[in-house]
Amino acid sequence: MYLSRRNFLVGAGVAATPLLLAGCGFAPAPSTKQSAASGTLTFTTWGTDSELAGFQRSIDAFQKANAGAKVSLNAVPYEQMFTNVDAQLQAGNPPDIFRVPYYTFGSYAGRGQLLDLGPLLPGDISDRFTPAAWAAVQSEKSPFGLPHHTDTSVILYNKSALESAGVTSVPTSIDDAWTWDELEQVAVKLRSALPADKYPFAYNWQGNGVSRWLSWLFQADGKFLDENLLDPAIDSDAGRAALDFTRSFFAKQFVPPNNSIKSSTYASDSWYSQTTAMVWSGAFAIPDATSTLDFEWGATFAPIKKNAASDFGGNALVATAETTRPELAAAFLDFMTSENPMRDFCEASSLLPTRQDLVDGGIEFEIRPELSEVFVGQAGKVRPQDSGQVASPSMSAILTVLKDNLENAFVGGVSTDDTIAALVRGITQATSA
Repeated sequence: MYLSRRNFLVGAGVAATPLLLAGCGFAPAPSTKQSAASGTLTFTTWGTDSELAGFQRSIDAFQKANAGAKVSLNAVPYEQMFTNVDAQLQAGNPPDIFRVPYYTFGSYAGRGQLLDLGPLLPGDISDRFTPAAWAAVQSEKSPFGLPHHTDTSVILYNKSALESAGVTSVPTSIDDAWTWDELEQVAVKLRSALPADKYPFAYNWQGNGVSRWLSWLFQADGKFLDENLLDPAIDSDAGRAALDFTRSFFAKQFVPPNNSIKSSTYASDSWYSQTTAMVWSGAFAIPDATSTLDFEWGATFAPIKKNAASDFGGNALVATAETTRPELAAAFLDFMTSENPMRDFCEASSLLPTRQDLVDGGIEFEIRPELSEVFVGQAGKVRPQDSGQVASPSMSAILTVLKDNLENAFVGGVSTDDTIAALVRGITQATSA
């Protein structure tokens, strides 16, 4: 597999990276309401080399700004991350801080395992973040984490493959993004031009990436949960439109047969091998793609139906409810989401900021900086009513419902009406558990 963020293995520990304040553009940021108390925090995360180096730079800067404060970084393989954290939570000895995807944040908050940061942070801290990012870390109207970064999916394309099919231009602004109909027209051209064993595109909805299917629902102005985050809302015209359209990818051979939800083949693999002309992917792919691919490629925006919606990926930083140093933990999370540390982390790791000022002012990836505008622009179209649904305490169970039923719809021959009915039953059961 070529894109390794989700499967990246790291050693048991991380060597300290010297902090070069001038070189990184860092200046110690002020801590929260009061100076952080002395003591040591444990911080468990997974990450690529660039992410772990970015975390260490921020830790070094935090320690420099808060005499007596220490943060011990524990890096683990992604595959072991949440098994380890869950076992530690169960045993009563969890890390003080850990990194969590937004789609599993709600499960931890709903079980009372995270620290309520509301009383410990500045009253205006919500102004720091985009509305979509702030909505993704709320539980019962209080923040139980801070949004550290996001990522979202755009279309990466093989330039020569598109040109050979007569697709000579792609949208260069989000306002000009392809509509669903225009995307289908592009796919038809590619299908006609490509040999039978090659395909127009692949979509990145494998495994827990099934949450990315919701982008189609949001683009059609639909939702899967009502405002109470309990009642299913997917039985709608928008739900049927999203399901009909994505089912057609398989019927019309726009995607490889193995581009299903439960496939062991990642969408990116087919694009790397030039089995597909396009792939939906996040910004995290940029470093690997740049160093590996031997064909010319670019990026354009996800399609639009009624909205220019996309997935709200990335991760929050949370403190555990059992931390013995809540003020220090809050000060550390505040620091990690201050301007310079976030900019440094995102630019070096090809990830997207959650701070509104960095979105408005723009960032520049260290690799392929010209693509920054595409990803930041796409992320700016994520709506809080969409990202807020993913923070549901039942989201982990809902992901299983989506996996099972979308797989049946795409490759199992189950009709749209029957799939919608099964989704309603499954979501109801998930939110009632």
